Amino acid sequence: MTVQLAPSILSADFSRLAEEVARVSTVADLVHVDVMDNHFVPNLTLGPVVVESLRRATHLPLDLHLMIEDPDRWAPGYVALGASLVTFHVEAARDPVQTARAIRSEGGRAGLALKPGTPLAPYADILREFDMVLVMTVEPGFGGQSFIAEMLPKIAEARAAIAALDLDIWLEVDGGINEETAVRCAEAGADVLVAGSAVFDAADPEAAGRAIKAAAELALSARAGSGA
Repeated sequence: MTVQLAPSILSADFSRLAEEVARVSTVADLVHVDVMDNHFVPNLTLGPVVVESLRRATHLPLDLHLMIEDPDRWAPGYVALGASLVTFHVEAARDPVQTARAIRSEGGRAGLALKPGTPLAPYADILREFDMVLVMTVEPGFGGQSFIAEMLPKIAEARAAIAALDLDIWLEVDGGINEETAVRCAEAGADVLVAGSAVFDAADPEAAGRAIKAAAELALSARAGSGA
């Protein structure tokens, strides 16, 4: 079984993003880019200009996580700027299905994000409109937070919903991911892991990312072997 690692540049040095991404390019499968507007979450990060610049700086797919108001309006446009996958929060969307379809019509992949307090069940029926579901294991807005272990059953619920619908979509987890929590998330069914400070704050980001990914893959393989 394969786990994809998406290092989050929220924990990188913003003054030299291209270099920071290059440091993890041999272990990363995606580059996780957090876009925040200081309205949906109490933080302001980067926007279209930086996304466009990152697209020129790396060959890796850009995994955009939009923590913004009115994603219905803004999400599809990020595909033209170079995003491979655009994930938006269901709590902020007026019409998540139409927004997902708009992203896909632009040639991108669409992801549905859920804050810790947002249940999955009301949205299970629309998962087929998406290419990925993102379960937040911290409150969105800031990096370096502690993993909320109470979200593990929600990850397992999402994996079960994906299986019940016979969908071929990714299950991503974001928040407090390190080597230990990556194992727990993989055991619950996650196959895409977002890691920020555990990677970029390490003395050797590449080695840190490789250790996280290897530990998670071992757990995911064990889970598959058990038939869970």
